[in-house]
Amino acid sequence: MKDEIINRVANSKLVTIDLEDYYPEGQRVLFDIKNWLYEGFVLREKDFRNQASEFDWTQYQDCYVALTCSSDAIIPGWAYMLLSIHLQPYAKKIVIGDLETLETSIYQDILNQLDITEFNNKPIIIKGCSKKPVPQNAYIILANKLRPYAKSIMYGEACSSVPLYKNK
Repeated sequence: MKDEIINRVANSKLVTIDLEDYYPEGQRVLFDIKNWLYEGFVLREKDFRNQASEFDWTQYQDCYVALTCSSDAIIPGWAYMLLSIHLQPYAKKIVIGDLETLETSIYQDILNQLDITEFNNKPIIIKGCSKKPVPQNAYIILANKLRPYAKSIMYGEACSSVPLYKNK
């Protein structure tokens, strides 16, 4: 048939990687310790330790937790470590920072374990749009991991991609 429409993208060796496919389910929680501080600014060790011991940590079962302090208080490192020790039996992951830092850390773990040998010497498109909160750092981590192996790396969709790298 002379007028037959051929999908050249589907027939090509082009591989699309959608970071949304690697998004792990689980609630993301921002744990702000400001309310545990005296007047929101002073960490009193005895009070802080008592609150940590008496707190119901089970509510964070299978959650991803970002520890933060929204006040300008100076928080000693041991305080975050103490909270993480209490959270560890329940939470899937614990970081210090905001939810963006948490997502980046989650994706860094996932992408570090990703076997990229299947992408060796292939043209790759890293899909750009997602409905889930894929952090920008995840795209950088993936691109850098693929670069030594991929024939080429593009960003976007097959119909409108932006070339980023081509192995010479």
